[in-house]
Amino acid sequence: MASLDARSKALRRRILDMVRHSRRGHIASGFSLLEIVRVLYDEVLRYDPKNPSWDGRDRFVFSKGHGCMGLYVLLAEKGFFPDAELDKFCEFEALLGGHPEHFVPGVEAATGSLGHGLSIATGMALAARIDKKPHRVFALLGDGECAEGSVWEAAISAGKFGLSHLTAIVDRNRMQCYGSTEDIGPLEPFRSKWESFGWAVREVDGHDVAALREAFAALPLAPDRPSVLIASTVKGKGVPTMENNPDFHHTNKIGDEALDALYAELESQ
Repeated sequence: MASLDARSKALRRRILDMVRHSRRGHIASGFSLLEIVRVLYDEVLRYDPKNPSWDGRDRFVFSKGHGCMGLYVLLAEKGFFPDAELDKFCEFEALLGGHPEHFVPGVEAATGSLGHGLSIATGMALAARIDKKPHRVFALLGDGECAEGSVWEAAISAGKFGLSHLTAIVDRNRMQCYGSTEDIGPLEPFRSKWESFGWAVREVDGHDVAALREAFAALPLAPDRPSVLIASTVKGKGVPTMENNPDFHHTNKIGDEALDALYAELESQ
C-alpha cells in the first residue's frame, strides 16, 4: 500500500477532530476510503457546491454509508456546507448523521442500509441514457456489502444494458464488522465475479493517489460495458492500532486519551 501524503494526513486529522466532538463514528471505514473520495472530488466529478442539484453534475452514490466521515470532510472542504457542521456530527437535529441522508447538500441518496447503492446508481445511469444526458454515475461500495444479493442483481442489469457511463468503486479492505470478509462471506474470485456479470474491471491501490488518478482517467474501461475499480485498501489506514482491527469498526464514547494516541500514531507515519 502507498504511504500517506500531507493532504491525506490532514483529512484524517479532520475526521479525528470530528470524533473529538461526537465521541463516536466509523473512523476506520472513513480512513479506508479517503483517497478514493479525495481523488473523485479533486479531479473526477463534475459538480457545483453552490448548486448541488445542478442537472449537469455527475452522480455519486455513496453506498458504503457508514464510512460517511470520509465523505463529509470532502463535501465541507469543497463548500457544500460550512466546515463548522463537521463538529456537530451526530448531534441531535444536526445536519450530518452517522449515515448520509438525501437532504445533506451533495448527497444523492440516503445510504447505509447496505446493498442498495449500486441499484440506485444503475437506475440513474439508465435514466441518463433514456433522457440522453451526458453525466456519468459513480457508486462507492464496501466489499462486505458485496455479500448482499441486491448488489449482484444490479450488476446483472448494468451489464445487460451496457451502461458504460456507470462506474462502481469497491473499497476492498477485506474487513467487515466482525472480521475478515473471506472468513464471514468469501468473495473470491472477486474480479472474476464482476467480469462474469459483464463488467470491465481494473484493480488499483486505493491509497495511491497517482494510481487512482490514472485509473479514473482511463474510464470507461470498455466502450460498451460498465466499469468497476477494485481498490485494495487497509481499513483504518494511517493509524496502526486501527488497521485491520475489527474493534474499530465503530467507536463509541471514545475518550481524550485514546484519541490523543490516535493523533500521535497518525503523525508518526
